[in-house]
Amino acid sequence: TLATTALTTSFILSAAPFPTSSRILLVQAKNTMSDSENAGCSRDAPSPTANPGNDAADEDGRTYDSIYPGTSIERLNNVRQRVAELNATEGILDGPWEEVRRKLLWAGGLKDKPDAEPGRGYTGHSFNDFNHVDLCTMSSAVLDNTNDGRVQGIAIGNRLGRGIRLASLPEVGDGGSWTTCQLGAHKDPPQDVAHIQFQSRIAFKLVWAPANDYTTFVLVDDDGDLLAKGTPQDDGTMPPLRERALNYRCVTNSKYSKEADKIPSVE
Repeated sequence: TLATTALTTSFILSAAPFPTSSRILLVQAKNTMSDSENAGCSRDAPSPTANPGNDAADEDGRTYDSIYPGTSIERLNNVRQRVAELNATEGILDGPWEEVRRKLLWAGGLKDKPDAEPGRGYTGHSFNDFNHVDLCTMSSAVLDNTNDGRVQGIAIGNRLGRGIRLASLPEVGDGGSWTTCQLGAHKDPPQDVAHIQFQSRIAFKLVWAPANDYTTFVLVDDDGDLLAKGTPQDDGTMPPLRERALNYRCVTNSKYSKEADKIPSVE
C-alpha cells in the first residue's frame, strides 16, 4: 500500500473542525490511504453536455479538450446525461445512502465492486469518504499516467490504470472513469489528481453542504455549476459527519463550494 505524504496530514489538521483527539485518530487513518483504495465539496440544472469552449480537433478530426487533453469528451458527456436523468426523477437521490451511492456509480460509468481487491477495480471507497469524490472521465491514452509528485498529498506513482479498466462500464464511452482524490481542488486552477495526473476535467464532484449537519450533497461540474443534489437517508453506511465536513473543507471558498453554500438551513 502506498502512503500519502505528510502534506496530507498537515492539511487535514488545519482543516478539521474537531477536537484534537478526534483529529489525530482521523489523521492516523488517512496516512495509510492512496488514491486507489480506502486504506490508500434546486432541481434546476444546466445542460448536461459539456461545452468548456476549449474543444479542438486533431489531424484525424477527433475532438479533444485543448486545455485538459486527457479528458474523454464522449464519456464526460454521457456521464452528464446520466446525471441529468437522475436529477429529472424527484427523490431518486434522497433514498438510503447505499442505494444513492450505487446510482452515482452507474451515472459515473463505474461498476459497483465492493468486494474486489483494492487496485483490482474496488469501488467501495467511491463517494464514501471525504476525498474520493471527483468523477474523472479520462481518455484511454492517459489511463496509465502516474503522479510525478506534482499532486501534493498523493503517493508518488499512484498507479490506477488496472483498477480503472476493471471498474469502468465500457458502454459509457472511450477511456475510463474513476473517483479520484480531490486534494488540491481548492486551488485555481485545480491541482488534484484528475487535472494534474490525468490532465482531465471532472464530469462531476460530490460536495456535502454545511447546512443541516452536512446531510445534503450537491453534484457540480468542472466549473462548479450545479448538476444535481440529494439528501440521502442514513442507512448506517453513510460517510461519518467528520468525513462529510472534511469533504466540504477541502474546497471551501473555491468554485466547487459555491453551490453547497446555497443550501439553506432548515429550522
